[in-house]
Amino acid sequence: MTKTIRYTLISLREILTSTGPFVLLTIALLALAYWWLDPTPPKYVTLATGPEQSAYAEFGKRYAKALDAYGIKVQLVPSEGSAQNLEWLAAGKVDLGFVQGGSSVKAPNEHEGLESLGSLFVEPVWLFYRSQAARKINKSATLTALSQLKGLQVNVGTEGSGVPSLMHTLFDSNRIDESSITLSHLEQTPATVAFLGGELDALVFASAPESLMVQMLLQTPGVKLMNFAQSEAYSRRFAYLTPVKLPRGVVDLAGDIPAQDVRLVATTTTLITRENVHPAILQLFSQTSLAMHSKAGWFNHAHEFPNLANTEFPLSRESDRTIRNGIPLMQRYLPFSYANLMERMWLALGIIIAVLLPLSRIVPPLYEFRIRSRVFRWYAQLREIEERAGGNRESASGLIKELDQLEARAEKVTVPLSYVDELYTLRNHIELVRNKLIKV
Repeated sequence: MTKTIRYTLISLREILTSTGPFVLLTIALLALAYWWLDPTPPKYVTLATGPEQSAYAEFGKRYAKALDAYGIKVQLVPSEGSAQNLEWLAAGKVDLGFVQGGSSVKAPNEHEGLESLGSLFVEPVWLFYRSQAARKINKSATLTALSQLKGLQVNVGTEGSGVPSLMHTLFDSNRIDESSITLSHLEQTPATVAFLGGELDALVFASAPESLMVQMLLQTPGVKLMNFAQSEAYSRRFAYLTPVKLPRGVVDLAGDIPAQDVRLVATTTTLITRENVHPAILQLFSQTSLAMHSKAGWFNHAHEFPNLANTEFPLSRESDRTIRNGIPLMQRYLPFSYANLMERMWLALGIIIAVLLPLSRIVPPLYEFRIRSRVFRWYAQLREIEERAGGNRESASGLIKELDQLEARAEKVTVPLSYVDELYTLRNHIELVRNKLIKV
């Protein structure tokens, strides 16, 4: 091994030894920050949707497909609807769920610990009725008010859907005795079959227009959609209701369906989550909602949804940031896993650097001390020999022999070239003591 390589290895060894505690502390702080921030999202999450063929079920499939691209499996949990979704969320049975506006009005205190990912879309109250049944009410076979439902057989959905509670509120506000209406609580599919078969006179949905049932009924001959002429008044009475308009011809331009504008009342659907769901999961759902719900629809203009309005729950910080600012800059250029790690660790890294920067100043002095100590440790023995010579306790020849042994060991000391002057100084001092002993 050449002297140059030897000097380099010695210098490297001392550097590693000097910086070792500093490096270990850095690794420990990074591990602690990683454990505390938990930047890696879980690979599995549950989403409560709604009945089969409902808009919730359709959107659930789209969310599952979008998150699958990031390696996250979304298990879709079918439910009876909004009310059951909210019940499952409060009980911790699912991680996320679609919830209709007004679902939490009855017992808001029971839903602590839940957060909103923003308003996604509006769900109009679709009240379909058969023209044949409406002829019993008036000659025009057209219903324009809820009070005209008296004596008819009306399905208002299952108890877990949230629609029965909403319709109860609307009936009560119109001073309608529910006993005057034959109400049923069938699920969407069997209710639609019974409706088309003439067993039901009217059918109530609260769903986005993406629902296959809604789109089918809008184009079914002999089926009409009730116009809520007082939609604006309903929205003033109930904060979670919004007046919307189904434009003429939006369903089928060629068939001119509907034949005129139809006024409806609508609730706003939000995606609700439990507050302990991983932030990265919420960020992915929020980013997916930007792409999925920002397009123009039957009841909204482009980029009108998702938004931060009409939420009955505290807004998630991740959703608020995504809706306001869009996709973070790093995620536009890096894979989500790396960008997410950097975004969640940067603050911790800043704190760690602020702590370690002052501590790092002790590394150069420590390195210098370790190198110089390889030379300075021999000064203790040299001084002892000199003191013994001054006390005349031993013969000069014996001390010179010890001094020769000391010099032989000192010659074997290896230090980096930048510190070789310390070694030569030691050898000069040894020679000075030798000369002193010779004179004695």
